[in-house]
Amino acid sequence: MRGQHLEAGVRRLPGAAILELRGEVDGFAEDILNRAYATAEEADPRAIILDMGDVGYINSKGIALLVVLIMRAREAHRQVLAYGLCEHFREIFQITRLSDYIALHDDEESALAGITWPVHAAAGSQNGENHGNGTGFHSEV
Repeated sequence: MRGQHLEAGVRRLPGAAILELRGEVDGFAEDILNRAYATAEEADPRAIILDMGDVGYINSKGIALLVVLIMRAREAHRQVLAYGLCEHFREIFQITRLSDYIALHDDEESALAGITWPVHAAAGSQNGENHGNGTGFHSEV
């Protein structure tokens, strides 16, 4: 698939937006990723899910672009999940520690099931507080 610039579509579901990525995640992907993320966040989803099943190549610039996407999501208290990664990309995500910030799943169904909801939204917190930071990691308050 080398030589295929990134294409991205956005599919909205209740509480989530799926970025359907096809092609290469490299330096040429910046505008496409930014536009797709902006479209995805218009509906204020709880989670951004990356469909990586049709991604054939990721380089260091692509990793940097994903880090920026993670930072934007964290600032907005959104969770980032991904599915469809081949074994090689899973290893890259683990080596670069992207998998510390992007929950990796095998398929769309498990990614959707992996969305964590704030305690007050899921179980009805008495005081409405949520100390999560949207990443699955919790900071002390």
